[in-house]
Amino acid sequence: MKKEEKVEIVEKIKELVNKSTGVFLVDYRGVNVEDINKLRSTFRKEGVTYQVFKNTLFKKALEQIGGFEKLNEQLVGMIGVAFAGENFVAPAKIIKKYSDDSKKFAFKGCYIDSTFYDAEQLNTLASMPTKEEIISSIIGSVASPASGIVGAINAVMRDLVSVIDEVGKKKAA
Repeated sequence: MKKEEKVEIVEKIKELVNKSTGVFLVDYRGVNVEDINKLRSTFRKEGVTYQVFKNTLFKKALEQIGGFEKLNEQLVGMIGVAFAGENFVAPAKIIKKYSDDSKKFAFKGCYIDSTFYDAEQLNTLASMPTKEEIISSIIGSVASPASGIVGAINAVMRDLVSVIDEVGKKKAA
């Protein structure tokens, strides 16, 4: 590989890292090409970019960016990198599901924003709610008191109409 190509790859890695809300490392040893393609497709659907780079080039890019020192020790073996988009929980959920099903695709660690999470924390990360789940929960919480008020007002109106109707029937009789 020529020096210019290496420089381009390092710049591409830096761009991906800077655009991402999370950088997840996995050991893809033993995963066949068909499964990797399925995983890439699943990642893509969730707005996650999955790439494989030479460890030395990835390490060089991280050193140039700074702040990712704990990933350096994880860069051993066959490493794939998932770059999270807006939904920083999606890679953890996908990695956990595939890892549980196949006993391959081992999670090595990740940075979400500037916080490092090691391999033992995959279950915690995967169980976190997504941004959409949090938003819908908040909207549901805000909307439920309003719907209760609307129901109470409707009940009062219904009762009032019933009383007026009964009074009207008694006066007619």
